[in-house]
Order: sequence, then C-alpha cells, then structure tokens
Amino acid sequence: MGKKNKGLQAFENYYSQIFGERWEVLKTALTSEKKHQSFRYDSSCPEYFLDQASIVAADSLGIVAGDSVLDLCAAPGGKSLILSQYLGENGSLVSNDRSANRRNRLIRVLDQHLPEEVRSKVTVTGHDACTWCQHQTEEFDRILLDAPCSSERHLLERPQRLDDWALGRSKRLAVTQWSILSSAFLVLKSGGHLVYSTCALSPLENDGVIEKLYKKYEGRFEICSEQIEGGESTEYGKLFLPDNGGHGPLFISKIKKLS
Repeated sequence: MGKKNKGLQAFENYYSQIFGERWEVLKTALTSEKKHQSFRYDSSCPEYFLDQASIVAADSLGIVAGDSVLDLCAAPGGKSLILSQYLGENGSLVSNDRSANRRNRLIRVLDQHLPEEVRSKVTVTGHDACTWCQHQTEEFDRILLDAPCSSERHLLERPQRLDDWALGRSKRLAVTQWSILSSAFLVLKSGGHLVYSTCALSPLENDGVIEKLYKKYEGRFEICSEQIEGGESTEYGKLFLPDNGGHGPLFISKIKKLS
C-alpha cells in the first residue's frame, strides 16, 4: 500500500471528501471536551454521565413495559441504564458484551447505578453477537445494537494511532457490523424494533450497513428513523455531530421487522 493511501494524510483526504469544508469545523468539535448528560435512576442511585446522543439512541427503541429487550453490545453500560427504566414490572433486559474486561465494567456500572429490584431484571451475558442467531431466533421485542466501530473521535484524541490508518479499517469493521446486524435481525421478533447505532463518521459503517440489510431482507422490514428526535437526516437514519448541537458523533437507524 502506498503512503498516499495510508496514515494521517489518507485519513484527512477521506473525511474531507465526505464533509467538504465542514471537516475542519467538525474536527475541532471532535477534539473539544465532550458534553455529558447525567442520568440517575432515582435518588438512591449515583449519577452516571453519558453523551446525550446515546440517550437518544436508547430512548428511540421505544420500549413498552413488559418487553423483552436485548442490548447486544452493551459495555460500558450507559445505554442499558437508560433501557432499564422502561421495563416495567414484567419486562426484562439482557445486556451482552463478548469482552470479559468490558463485561466486568458493565456489571460494575449496573450494580452501582440501578436499584436492586431493577438490577434483578437485567441479565449480563458474554456471547458472540455475530452468532447469536444460531442459538435463538424471534426472541426479543426490542434490540439495541451499538456496534463496534471506527470511533474517529478517539483516533483524533490519540494522533499516533493515525500513522497506520487506512480505509480498509473501516471496510473490515463494516463486515463485522453487518454480521452482528444480520444476526440481530433474525433474533428480533416479528413486529419488533431494532436500533442500530455507531459512533463512526464513515458512511461505510452507517448507511452502508443498513443498505446490506435491504439487499438481504428487502420487504421484511421498514425504516422508522423519522421517529428519532433531532440529528441530521441520512438515507436510512439520523447522524448526531458535535459541531451541530454538541452531541455525538452517533449514527442511529431504527427499523421495524415485518416478518
């Protein structure tokens, strides 16, 4: 691979093509201090701080009391906290993360920030999200998939990581994201809702992954992203960017499974 296709300059060229003149403003916002929103289940629990766009993603799932809910890539746990407040008396939440280290952090967050009676409704698992559908199908009413992604904001915070950046990184992640999304779609009940989100800026990992869902399952779902409050509309979802409201970056797409 030539130098022009790798490293900081390749990174700059790629995102400049996507965002044009906006890229410099957006990059400044990405490297500025993040704005966090506090969440507290009730007065007995300590506050937890997370990005406002993450709250939007969890809220967008539209949980109805009594739903069975899956947070498929749940660590560090902020979105699971948001989801848990909607479960009602008979609802349940499975918070999953394959990484043992991340899962331990997830457990600590849930233990520290949820009342005991709510925490008892949350089961933590460590399954491979890509292969979940091999063991269960048509199982959950609502699924939140906040997929592993490029997280360009973190790359910009550690510029040395950009020395080896190449577009292939985003392409490889998109393959993994698609594997997880395809599995999640099969695990979702007919009539259920799924929210797919990433903190990536690359369209390959956002609309591009939803496009693959159309190619494989066309006619079996509908996009409901107009229900998501705020953000900038994309082909299949909403994109929250820190230079426009101070939140994100976060891409959110909501679908309803028809059959």
